[in-house]
Amino acid sequence: MRWRLIKWLFRLVVTLVIVGAVAGAWLFWRAMPSYSGTEKLPGLSAEVRVWRDSYGVPHIFAANMDDAARALGYLHASERLFQMEVNRLVGQGRAAETFGPDLLKVDKFLRTLGFHREAEASVSALSPEAQKRLQAYADGVNAFLDTHKDALPPEFFIVGDTPEPWKPADSVIWGKLMALELSQNREQEALRAHITQKLGPDKVSWFFPGAKPGDPITTLPALGDQHASVDRVDDAIGALTGLGRGASNEWVVAGSRTVTGKPILANDPHLGLGAPILWYLARIVTPDGWLKGGSVPGTPGVLLGENDHIAWGFTTADTDTQDLFIETIDPTDPSKYLTPDGPKPFETREETIRVKDGADVKLTIRTTRHGPVLSDVGDDLASIAGPGKVIALAFTGLSDRDTTIEAVMRLDAARSWDDFLSAMRLFQAPTQNIVYADTSGDIGFFSPGLVPLRKSGDGLAPADGASGAYDWVGTIPFEQLPQLHNPNAGFAFNANNANVADDHQPTFGQDWEEPFRARRIQQFFDTIDKHSLETSAAMQGDRLSLAAKALQPFIARIAPSDERARQAQAMLASWNDVMDKDRPEPLIFTAFLASLHRILMEDKTGLNMGAKGPFAAMTLIALMTDHPSWCDAPDKPDPDCKRMLGQALDEGLALLVKREGADMSQWRWGNEHVSLLQHRVYSHIPLLDRASDLSIPSSGGFYTLDRGGGFETRKDKPFARTHGAGFRGLYDLADPEKSRFMITTGESGHIFSPHYRDLVPLWNDVKSIPLTGSEDDLKKAGARLLTLTP
Repeated sequence: MRWRLIKWLFRLVVTLVIVGAVAGAWLFWRAMPSYSGTEKLPGLSAEVRVWRDSYGVPHIFAANMDDAARALGYLHASERLFQMEVNRLVGQGRAAETFGPDLLKVDKFLRTLGFHREAEASVSALSPEAQKRLQAYADGVNAFLDTHKDALPPEFFIVGDTPEPWKPADSVIWGKLMALELSQNREQEALRAHITQKLGPDKVSWFFPGAKPGDPITTLPALGDQHASVDRVDDAIGALTGLGRGASNEWVVAGSRTVTGKPILANDPHLGLGAPILWYLARIVTPDGWLKGGSVPGTPGVLLGENDHIAWGFTTADTDTQDLFIETIDPTDPSKYLTPDGPKPFETREETIRVKDGADVKLTIRTTRHGPVLSDVGDDLASIAGPGKVIALAFTGLSDRDTTIEAVMRLDAARSWDDFLSAMRLFQAPTQNIVYADTSGDIGFFSPGLVPLRKSGDGLAPADGASGAYDWVGTIPFEQLPQLHNPNAGFAFNANNANVADDHQPTFGQDWEEPFRARRIQQFFDTIDKHSLETSAAMQGDRLSLAAKALQPFIARIAPSDERARQAQAMLASWNDVMDKDRPEPLIFTAFLASLHRILMEDKTGLNMGAKGPFAAMTLIALMTDHPSWCDAPDKPDPDCKRMLGQALDEGLALLVKREGADMSQWRWGNEHVSLLQHRVYSHIPLLDRASDLSIPSSGGFYTLDRGGGFETRKDKPFARTHGAGFRGLYDLADPEKSRFMITTGESGHIFSPHYRDLVPLWNDVKSIPLTGSEDDLKKAGARLLTLTP
């Protein structure tokens, strides 16, 4: 009897496991999109044909751009609906509603900024044509929702969320989020304030050394002294890299400097890595022309790419578009704050944040004449403000008349430099560096966006708000924004370096990214006479670290404390400074640099220096070169920083022994520098975590053109690659059909789709694919046809 019971229980368990597996498989299978056949898409003016190539990239053949936007909305929803939903919820300040109390802090911050309200108001500021395009896109998303409400991706079932209908404001809010993420100088201002409080105002410049003479400036392109004519570009690249042919970066080259006689443009924006990646490749063909490149699920059109006349690329400008104002609360009435015209009441509003598995949270939001009060939702800023004061944020991205999304729509349709400039007039936030090229041979650079004019001050540190002395008095005129058109040098480039000189007036800021990648691009332009798609591809894949090269003299100063340190120093001395995943030296160097950053910048100040990045190599070099006394310890002078450098090497090596074992010959950069391509939901679910994980060992580093590393390190994976080129574009204006593209993961967000992971190996090897072909060509190549009918 007992044996029968055991057998019965065993069969029951097996049956339940099988039923569970079948049910789970069914949940995934039913959510898969249709790649062929016919689907109804109400609102179309005519049939739309969607050919998906061997990588699942849609080639959309439509009667007009509004129909194409409707179709793109449908396709985005079919492949990336959960990704779109997460971005929307975050932008609306509703993440805790779905994901729980851990995200309450995020919701409070974004509710305080008011992005959702501003996005809704901004829709009315758009032209009727732009509103129509946004509505067509939203209708496409909602058509998918209407026909698949019982077949949503399993993520919705797991987190307990049901997506609401898509609205045009939901597309606008994505731009608001990007404006916030790509405009971080408020953090630099806060750090300056903390340094002033802790160390005194004279020490601030020590940690913000500024640009060095000779560092590249985008609007002042020039060739360096290294320029030399060579017969083969392959030889030139090999000489520079130490290799044979084979983080945001962009460059454009005039036809006078290319093998084709027409411009070449390249772009690879660096944002956070994950699976699926932010980008979604698409090609649109209408009777009026074509458009192709990187789209963003949740928005219509193409953000980065080309049409049949022009090509363009973006990098973050790091312009100073945010100011922190220290407001003084009226000592007689805490509902008011002081202004030049006397006390004024805070504008207030009440919002309710719903929290999954928790009680609703009431939030009172205060706003001053400068902007929302951030110190109410941030302890860090509250500590800067002090008693009786609050800190408000002025930010050009807080407009309720934001027309940036229409600027992108007009960019998609531009046919000339004048059309391009006309589109840029609508661009508000975030400020960007945009390179331009067209088929007629023009090249250019423009940095659009609203940049404040200040009554006084430079905007580098929190300013008094009560006096009015530092108030904004408008924005820099469009004609004075950084720009180039057909520069004599025959090229322009940017790698988040300065686009104008630090002393330029009016001021655009000084908190540019460290110039190592820009210097490396300059080396290529100094060496290569004639550029091609191949040379630009090699540049995008370049892994030489000029930061490592700059720090080699300091490493040579170290007096090794033991045999391991001696061996590591010798390995670094003979290293070629290439961040190769199959070598140990990049790992040793990065561990050393991270330790040096912690010792010299965080341990010695007691401050969180995250706003300076994970390494701040330029600051470290400046401290050791210009202020060597900073290395001294009490009663222990260290004039050449030998002791600190040795300590950094020892501590870095100790960490690596703990993680990689004692045998240094077995250490590999790729063991630790793994591109983390993990799914937002499934990475937390046993079995599905492995099925959805696309992580891969990678070359490159934080200071290489093939950008690696990350701005924030994980304790369990301190050397992981969390940041990089999620999209790459190479544009041939002589023959746009030869232009090439790549994204990090695959087109699909469905983890069991063959197009969830198929681009990862190509991306990791810095390869790319074309987006081209007539309908007949695509059919002959085996593309699948999905027909969308009115």
